[in-house]
Amino acid sequence: MKKTIALILARGGSKGIPKKNIKDFCGMPLIGWSILQAKNTKNISDVWLSSDDDKILKIAEKLGAKTICRPKKLATSSSNGDDAYLHALRFIEKNDCIPDIIIALQATSPIRESKDLKEGLEKFKRGKYDSLFSSCLADDMFIWERDGGKLKSINYDFRKRPRRQDFKDGYIIENGSFYIFTPEIIHKLKNRLGGKIGTYVMEPWKLFELDELSDIKFCELIMKNYILNNKKNIRKKK
Repeated sequence: MKKTIALILARGGSKGIPKKNIKDFCGMPLIGWSILQAKNTKNISDVWLSSDDDKILKIAEKLGAKTICRPKKLATSSSNGDDAYLHALRFIEKNDCIPDIIIALQATSPIRESKDLKEGLEKFKRGKYDSLFSSCLADDMFIWERDGGKLKSINYDFRKRPRRQDFKDGYIIENGSFYIFTPEIIHKLKNRLGGKIGTYVMEPWKLFELDELSDIKFCELIMKNYILNNKKNIRKKK
Protein backbone atom coordinates (compact mmCIF):
# COMPACT_ATOMS: atom_id res chain seq x y z
CA MET A 1 0.00 0.00 0.00
CA LYS A 2 1.27 3.45 -0.89
CA LYS A 3 2.28 5.62 2.08
CA THR A 4 0.27 8.83 2.36
CA ILE A 5 1.16 11.67 4.72
CA ALA A 6 -0.67 14.88 5.55
CA LEU A 7 1.27 18.14 5.63
CA ILE A 8 0.10 21.43 7.15
CA LEU A 9 1.85 24.80 6.92
CA ALA A 10 1.23 27.21 9.81
CA ARG A 11 3.53 30.21 10.14
CA GLY A 12 3.57 32.44 13.19
CA GLY A 13 3.11 35.81 11.53
CA SER A 14 -0.28 37.00 10.34
CA LYS A 15 -1.37 40.52 9.46
CA GLY A 16 -5.12 40.02 9.16
CA ILE A 17 -5.63 37.94 12.33
CA PRO A 18 -2.77 38.00 14.89
CA LYS A 19 -1.66 34.45 15.87
CA LYS A 20 -4.33 33.22 13.47
CA ASN A 21 -3.22 29.60 13.29
CA ILE A 22 -3.69 29.00 17.02
CA LYS A 23 -6.66 31.31 17.56
CA ASP A 24 -9.70 29.60 19.05
CA PHE A 25 -12.12 28.43 16.39
CA CYS A 26 -15.19 26.49 17.51
CA GLY A 27 -13.49 25.47 20.75
CA MET A 28 -10.14 24.37 19.33
CA PRO A 29 -6.94 26.06 18.09
CA LEU A 30 -7.42 26.63 14.36
CA ILE A 31 -4.66 24.18 13.37
CA GLY A 32 -6.39 21.51 15.44
CA TRP A 33 -9.19 21.07 12.91
CA SER A 34 -6.82 20.23 10.05
CA ILE A 35 -4.83 17.88 12.28
CA LEU A 36 -8.00 16.16 13.52
CA GLN A 37 -9.53 15.82 10.05
CA ALA A 38 -6.33 14.27 8.72
CA LYS A 39 -6.01 11.88 11.67
CA ASN A 40 -9.61 10.78 11.13
CA THR A 41 -8.94 9.98 7.47
CA LYS A 42 -8.26 6.36 6.63
CA ASN A 43 -4.92 5.61 4.94
CA ILE A 44 -3.20 8.81 6.08
CA SER A 45 -0.35 7.35 8.09
CA ASP A 46 1.16 10.50 9.63
CA VAL A 47 0.22 14.14 10.07
CA TRP A 48 3.05 16.69 9.86
CA LEU A 49 2.98 20.41 10.63
CA SER A 50 5.63 22.92 9.59
CA SER A 51 6.03 26.22 11.43
CA ASP A 52 8.57 28.86 12.39
CA ASP A 53 6.76 29.49 15.69
CA ASP A 54 7.63 27.45 18.82
CA LYS A 55 4.19 27.89 20.38
CA ILE A 56 2.46 26.60 17.25
CA LEU A 57 4.83 23.62 17.13
CA LYS A 58 4.13 22.73 20.78
CA ILE A 59 0.37 22.95 20.33
CA ALA A 60 0.57 20.83 17.17
CA GLU A 61 2.54 18.15 19.03
CA LYS A 62 -0.06 18.08 21.82
CA LEU A 63 -2.74 17.60 19.17
CA GLY A 64 -0.91 14.60 17.74
CA ALA A 65 1.06 15.99 14.81
CA LYS A 66 4.72 15.47 14.05
CA THR A 67 6.47 18.80 13.66
CA ILE A 68 9.08 20.52 11.51
CA CYS A 69 10.83 23.75 12.46
CA ARG A 70 10.70 25.98 9.39
CA PRO A 71 13.36 28.65 8.69
CA LYS A 72 12.14 32.23 9.12
CA LYS A 73 13.03 33.01 5.50
CA LEU A 74 10.37 30.50 4.42
CA ALA A 75 7.73 31.92 6.74
CA THR A 76 7.30 35.55 5.69
CA SER A 77 4.19 37.09 4.17
CA SER A 78 5.91 37.01 0.77
CA SER A 79 7.31 33.48 1.04
CA ASN A 80 6.31 30.88 -1.53
CA GLY A 81 4.28 28.06 0.00
CA ASP A 82 5.77 25.55 -2.43
CA ASP A 83 9.25 26.30 -1.05
CA ALA A 84 7.93 25.53 2.44
CA TYR A 85 6.40 22.27 1.21
CA LEU A 86 9.73 21.31 -0.36
CA HIS A 87 11.63 22.09 2.85
CA ALA A 88 9.19 19.97 4.87
CA LEU A 89 9.28 17.09 2.39
CA ARG A 90 13.08 17.02 2.37
CA PHE A 91 13.08 16.93 6.18
CA ILE A 92 10.61 14.03 6.23
CA GLU A 93 12.50 12.08 3.57
CA LYS A 94 15.78 12.53 5.46
CA ASN A 95 14.52 11.88 8.98
CA ASP A 96 11.44 9.67 8.75
CA CYS A 97 10.19 8.08 5.51
CA ILE A 98 9.84 8.38 1.75
CA PRO A 99 6.12 9.06 1.20
CA ASP A 100 4.33 8.15 -2.02
CA ILE A 101 1.58 10.76 -1.72
CA ILE A 102 1.34 14.08 0.14
CA ILE A 103 -1.99 15.68 0.99
CA ALA A 104 -1.43 19.29 2.01
CA LEU A 105 -4.15 20.89 4.12
CA GLN A 106 -4.53 24.65 4.41
CA ALA A 107 -4.91 25.47 8.11
CA THR A 108 -7.02 28.56 7.41
CA SER A 109 -9.65 26.46 5.59
CA PRO A 110 -11.13 24.38 8.44
CA ILE A 111 -14.55 24.07 6.80
CA ARG A 112 -14.03 20.57 5.45
CA GLU A 113 -14.71 16.99 6.50
CA SER A 114 -12.57 13.88 6.65
CA LYS A 115 -14.73 12.47 3.87
CA ASP A 116 -13.43 15.22 1.58
CA LEU A 117 -9.86 14.11 2.20
CA LYS A 118 -10.79 10.44 1.80
CA GLU A 119 -12.69 10.99 -1.44
CA GLY A 120 -10.03 13.34 -2.77
CA LEU A 121 -7.35 10.70 -2.22
CA GLU A 122 -9.52 8.04 -3.82
CA LYS A 123 -10.03 10.22 -6.90
CA PHE A 124 -6.31 11.00 -7.05
CA LYS A 125 -5.44 7.30 -7.10
CA ARG A 126 -8.30 6.25 -9.37
CA GLY A 127 -7.49 8.92 -11.95
CA LYS A 128 -3.75 8.26 -11.73
CA TYR A 129 -3.14 11.98 -11.28
CA ASP A 130 0.21 13.56 -10.50
CA SER A 131 -1.49 16.36 -8.57
CA LEU A 132 -4.98 17.42 -7.54
CA PHE A 133 -6.58 20.48 -5.96
CA SER A 134 -9.85 20.94 -4.07
CA SER A 135 -12.37 23.26 -5.65
CA CYS A 136 -15.88 24.65 -5.74
CA LEU A 137 -17.98 25.33 -8.84
CA ALA A 138 -19.15 28.75 -9.94
CA ASP A 139 -21.77 27.17 -12.15
CA ASP A 140 -24.53 29.72 -11.66
CA MET A 141 -22.58 32.96 -11.32
CA PHE A 142 -22.18 35.83 -13.76
CA ILE A 143 -18.44 36.51 -13.79
CA TRP A 144 -16.73 39.72 -14.92
CA GLU A 145 -13.11 40.85 -15.13
CA ARG A 146 -11.38 44.20 -15.26
CA ASP A 147 -9.86 44.79 -18.69
CA GLY A 148 -7.84 47.98 -18.50
CA GLY A 149 -10.29 50.65 -17.42
CA LYS A 150 -13.31 48.67 -18.54
CA LEU A 151 -15.37 45.74 -17.29
CA LYS A 152 -15.74 42.63 -19.44
CA SER A 153 -18.18 39.76 -18.94
CA ILE A 154 -16.41 36.39 -19.06
CA ASN A 155 -18.87 33.52 -18.97
CA TYR A 156 -21.92 35.07 -20.61
CA ASP A 157 -23.03 37.78 -23.01
CA PHE A 158 -24.71 40.49 -20.94
CA ARG A 159 -26.67 41.53 -24.06
CA LYS A 160 -28.28 38.08 -24.09
CA ARG A 161 -28.60 37.37 -20.41
CA PRO A 162 -29.21 33.64 -19.85
CA ARG A 163 -31.25 32.10 -17.08
CA ARG A 164 -29.09 30.64 -14.31
CA GLN A 165 -30.42 27.16 -15.02
CA ASP A 166 -29.19 27.48 -18.62
CA PHE A 167 -25.52 27.53 -17.58
CA LYS A 168 -23.90 24.30 -18.74
CA ASP A 169 -20.20 24.46 -17.88
CA GLY A 170 -19.30 26.30 -14.71
CA TYR A 171 -15.98 27.83 -13.76
CA ILE A 172 -13.85 25.87 -11.31
CA ILE A 173 -12.65 27.84 -8.29
CA GLU A 174 -9.50 26.59 -6.56
CA ASN A 175 -10.65 26.89 -2.94
CA GLY A 176 -7.30 26.13 -1.28
CA SER A 177 -8.72 23.61 1.20
CA PHE A 178 -6.25 20.89 0.24
CA TYR A 179 -3.82 19.75 -2.44
CA ILE A 180 -2.59 16.25 -3.27
CA PHE A 181 0.66 15.63 -5.08
CA THR A 182 3.51 13.18 -5.49
CA PRO A 183 7.02 13.91 -4.21
CA GLU A 184 8.28 13.58 -7.79
CA ILE A 185 6.12 16.47 -9.01
CA ILE A 186 7.14 19.00 -6.38
CA HIS A 187 10.81 17.96 -6.51
CA LYS A 188 10.87 18.31 -10.29
CA LEU A 189 8.70 21.38 -10.81
CA LYS A 190 9.09 23.16 -7.43
CA ASN A 191 5.31 23.43 -7.58
CA ARG A 192 2.50 21.48 -5.90
CA LEU A 193 0.60 21.30 -9.20
CA GLY A 194 1.86 19.76 -12.41
CA GLY A 195 1.75 16.72 -14.65
CA LYS A 196 -1.72 15.28 -14.95
CA ILE A 197 -3.87 17.58 -12.78
CA GLY A 198 -7.25 16.66 -11.29
CA THR A 199 -9.73 18.39 -9.03
CA TYR A 200 -12.08 17.33 -6.25
CA VAL A 201 -15.24 19.44 -6.18
CA MET A 202 -16.59 20.38 -2.75
CA GLU A 203 -19.88 21.94 -1.67
CA PRO A 204 -19.99 25.74 -2.26
CA TRP A 205 -20.16 26.52 1.48
CA LYS A 206 -16.69 24.96 1.85
CA LEU A 207 -15.20 27.80 -0.18
CA PHE A 208 -14.67 30.14 2.77
CA GLU A 209 -11.43 30.61 4.73
CA LEU A 210 -10.11 32.76 7.57
CA ASP A 211 -8.09 35.78 6.44
CA GLU A 212 -9.60 38.68 8.38
CA LEU A 213 -11.13 39.05 11.86
CA SER A 214 -14.55 39.46 10.27
CA ASP A 215 -14.24 35.97 8.80
CA ILE A 216 -14.16 34.20 12.18
CA LYS A 217 -17.81 34.51 13.25
CA PHE A 218 -19.06 33.86 9.73
CA CYS A 219 -16.94 30.72 9.31
CA GLU A 220 -17.87 29.52 12.81
CA LEU A 221 -21.56 29.74 11.86
CA ILE A 222 -20.94 27.57 8.81
CA MET A 223 -18.78 25.10 10.74
CA LYS A 224 -21.32 24.72 13.56
CA ASN A 225 -24.44 24.50 11.41
CA TYR A 226 -23.18 22.43 8.49
CA ILE A 227 -20.57 20.17 10.09
CA LEU A 228 -20.46 20.05 13.91
CA ASN A 229 -24.21 19.74 14.44
CA ASN A 230 -24.23 16.73 12.11
CA LYS A 231 -20.99 15.11 13.27
CA LYS A 232 -21.19 13.89 16.86
CA ASN A 233 -17.94 11.93 16.49
CA ILE A 234 -15.89 14.77 14.98
CA ARG A 235 -13.43 14.58 17.90
CA LYS A 236 -13.11 10.82 17.68
CA LYS A 237 -9.31 10.57 17.50
CA LYS A 238 -6.92 12.12 19.98
